[in-house]
Amino acid sequence: MKSGFVSVIGRTNAGKSTLINSLLEEKITLVSHKQNATRRKIKAIVMHGNDQIIIVDTPGLHKSSQKINQMLVQSAIKSISDCDLILFVASVFDPIKDYEDFLSLSPKVPHIIVINKVDLTNNMQLLQKLNEYNQFNTFKAVIPYSSKKKSYKKILLDEIIKYLPEHEYFYDPQFLTTSNEKDLYRDFILEAVYENLSEELPYCSEVLIKKLKDKNEFLIIEADIITDTNSHKAMIIGKEGKTLKRIGKDARIKISKLAQKKVLLKLFIQIKKNWQKDENFIKKLLNEEE
Repeated sequence: MKSGFVSVIGRTNAGKSTLINSLLEEKITLVSHKQNATRRKIKAIVMHGNDQIIIVDTPGLHKSSQKINQMLVQSAIKSISDCDLILFVASVFDPIKDYEDFLSLSPKVPHIIVINKVDLTNNMQLLQKLNEYNQFNTFKAVIPYSSKKKSYKKILLDEIIKYLPEHEYFYDPQFLTTSNEKDLYRDFILEAVYENLSEELPYCSEVLIKKLKDKNEFLIIEADIITDTNSHKAMIIGKEGKTLKRIGKDARIKISKLAQKKVLLKLFIQIKKNWQKDENFIKKLLNEEE
């Protein structure tokens, strides 16, 4: 029996969250084309035979002058030293420099390169990308992967298990995640915001769960959508409140599917100017209060 922790590291939009949902075969992490969508470390528990893999989703590596983005990157870097193995995830279209930047962080734990989104390319381009990585002798393995087709899934999981310690299970194998329900639900609401306002709304929204009651047959959730200006508030509400209704409907469907029960969701809009520069508020959002 083996059990251990695996941190998923990579640039923004490399497909890390989608890969985790694919390995788990259940949606628990926020997926968005919007950069820096992942803000909280969500832990997925993947059982592979008799072995347990605890996979940690992390914010994307990137450079930014904004306080929140800097804190996100620090959160990701910290996870590098808090695991038994690293999965460095890169899209097949990403430049090799992203991997070189990762190596400059001097990771002390072994890592596997996962070349993601291979279903979007051809064999010639994939072979070229594999050759680019093969010039390095720093990784344990380099594995192509398609989250949509789940090709190479067993190969990847088998390879991960090789580098985990022999250990009893850290968590009940029946659990899908160790993360707080509130974190999952707030990310599903935020995902619904991005899906309905992906182009119009800048990277300035967040979600706080104010109330969560779990009844036998349904969930009652009240949540604030945080934004920083009146104009953004108007975008989220939409004409005659139609956009907010769509957001609520989409979020309810996502939450209900995971919770396996009906959801009563009430959404409110809260304006908090310059929240992305408020370090204490950001720590609260990232669940990293001291």
